[in-house]
Amino acid sequence: MAAKQKSGLEGLRETFFALTPDRILEAVESQGLRTTGRCVALNSLENRVYDVELEPRDDAPGERVVMKFYRPGRWSRETILDEHIFLAELAAQGLPVVPPLDLTGQGDGVTLRETQGIWYAGFPRRRGRPPEEMDDDTLRRVGRLLAGIHNVGARGPAAHRPHMSPRRALVESAGELAARKLLPAGVEARYLAAARALAELAEPWFSAAASIRLHGDCHLGNLLVGVDGIVFVDFDDMQTGPPVQDVWLLTPGRDEEALRQRDVLLEGYAELRTFDRATLRLVEVMRAMRFVAYSAWIARRWDDPSFPRAFPDFPTERYWVDELGMLEEQLELVRGRDESGGGGPDGDERKQDVGGAGGEDDPAWKL
Repeated sequence: MAAKQKSGLEGLRETFFALTPDRILEAVESQGLRTTGRCVALNSLENRVYDVELEPRDDAPGERVVMKFYRPGRWSRETILDEHIFLAELAAQGLPVVPPLDLTGQGDGVTLRETQGIWYAGFPRRRGRPPEEMDDDTLRRVGRLLAGIHNVGARGPAAHRPHMSPRRALVESAGELAARKLLPAGVEARYLAAARALAELAEPWFSAAASIRLHGDCHLGNLLVGVDGIVFVDFDDMQTGPPVQDVWLLTPGRDEEALRQRDVLLEGYAELRTFDRATLRLVEVMRAMRFVAYSAWIARRWDDPSFPRAFPDFPTERYWVDELGMLEEQLELVRGRDESGGGGPDGDERKQDVGGAGGEDDPAWKL
């Protein structure tokens, strides 16, 4: 007797895991686009992303497009369209972003399509590399561009996108890790206690901070520098929250030089938009939120065959001992800021890799 066909989200996940170049090309050509047959999978853990070459049309040269197939169960159609709408608004203001393509080619603004229950979109391919470091002139330029993005972000809501929440990122994510039996016995109680204490300290600060539409994952890996200048890419983690979220990810360190660079970036930012410096006390909370949410993200994706290969240390006790140490360190830093009214001690950066956390963690697909 044949096995019962799987349905619902489980069936969609299996279809997602089984996406092949042939299926990608079929989806692209179903929109009336002709491909050369060249289809290369690009590095991405959260979604499935492919570089597809199109045939020339009407004496125009062929072009390369990036086709992005969204992981089932993460974003709804409306949530993805919030991202597309924001990108269109930013592009209309001349800001350097990569808005999605009109998939029909008819000018009707259809940027999202579905194949076998999986949503997908296309983006023009942009050449460039993430900056390894930024000099002061570049920092000011990036600050001005980020202020422009935030000015547009403040003009309207993203009704279906999440709002940054210490309770969700810390308490709920830590609780999910415990429920999945991932936290070792000697770690669990302290990890959960640290997450709760951080959320309790941070919630009044977040309540007092103004929130707008943000890039949400604005680390250096999501900037490209190339023939088009500086381009902001990968708004997949777009959310609503305090603007400092995008600022600290661009200058993630907390040593003296990193803080100086943040000030330089904010000099450029202040030319176009007022920045509330009181919200800088949120930075160490946001760092802790990213640590815990990142681990919860890996846990949710563990049934994807690519995740055990990418994170071989994740199920080990050593991983969780290290995570506990970093989380408790963040708690002490945040307590210091609370007691001093926002100053807080500086320290060496222990976890410089602030990319990923649910987005396209490897920037190679954007090249």
